[in-house]
Amino acid sequence: MAERGAWPEGSPWVREAVAALPRDGFAPERLWRWDGRAWEPVDRAADPAGWAGELYRSPDEAAVTQLGDGLPTSSLSCQAVVADMADSLRLEPGHRVLELGTGSGWNAALLAHRAGPGRVVGVEADPVLAAAADVRLAAAGLEVQVRTGDGDLGVPGEFPFDRVIATYAVEEIPWPWVEQTAPGGRIVTPWGRLGHVALTVAEDGKSATGWLQGLARFMPTRTQQAHRRRTFGEVRGSVETDRSGSTDRDPTQLADPWGLGFALRVALPDLSVHTGHDADGTSAWITDGHTSWAVLSARTAGGAWTAEGGPRHLAEEVEAAWSQWETIGRPGVYDYGLTRTPTEQFVWADDPRTGPRWPAATHPEEERNDPAPV
Repeated sequence: MAERGAWPEGSPWVREAVAALPRDGFAPERLWRWDGRAWEPVDRAADPAGWAGELYRSPDEAAVTQLGDGLPTSSLSCQAVVADMADSLRLEPGHRVLELGTGSGWNAALLAHRAGPGRVVGVEADPVLAAAADVRLAAAGLEVQVRTGDGDLGVPGEFPFDRVIATYAVEEIPWPWVEQTAPGGRIVTPWGRLGHVALTVAEDGKSATGWLQGLARFMPTRTQQAHRRRTFGEVRGSVETDRSGSTDRDPTQLADPWGLGFALRVALPDLSVHTGHDADGTSAWITDGHTSWAVLSARTAGGAWTAEGGPRHLAEEVEAAWSQWETIGRPGVYDYGLTRTPTEQFVWADDPRTGPRWPAATHPEEERNDPAPV
């Protein structure tokens, strides 16, 4: 973390808390490692070096702590993201904190180290994880209340909280989180496939708005169930090519997650866009995960073309979103924000009142061919 300058300068307490409460004190005896084909167990007793390697492999990698149906369902989030989100929270001693998705208890421990005894309430959907986190927190000498329940509902009857932080991704910010945060309070949460946001609750309590803070991918909430997506290959294999043509667009721009790539995720949140490069050129493979697909390809020898199939004209949709992005000044990741009201949620660029806006996705999509999120 220090070598890459990842410790937040504005929140020195984060580094102090991590030093006082290392991850290994909150990790289960069994972790899971991806071997390229499947998840395999790594037990502390049988392979202590391998176990520690999984836990401390990189500040940018999570340690998977639980599987369900062959997929990760809980993890110790990567240290860099934990530090970044803690910094975004702007936590002060004495703040009342609601943490959603307690998991192993490590994040709650860091928050309690800063906020103080009895100031953190954690909510965990899995009763086994909740009980284990409770034991670890007590062993560390921390006064944290861990409740078993649906984090999307918060903790009715115990608000307001000064700070709310989630460790799992939601597509739609649950309105109870806004209701249970004091006016002027802050909500930090992973948001869908886009990253994490920090929202400030309005003085009248009727909205929360704030900027995107960074890119990362998180495990989804267990209650906003994801819809099963088909991969590009699955859609392409069942839908014939019915349109093709030339283009003057350069698909390499679609690979920039901080620029155009991010803009497309905002404007067309139901699409998956993957890019690749070889000696022949660069291609982008696009699908809605259900009925339509498109390919945008530029050859090294010159020329670019599109091909697509299905009822949606995805190449044209991408072209329109691309043109809009250029028209509004090519905003980057940190130019976007999110607003939540009781009746709607929308993304905006540059200014929440006067900037361009897009309805935010509220129906999560899941592709089952990805390795672990953070």
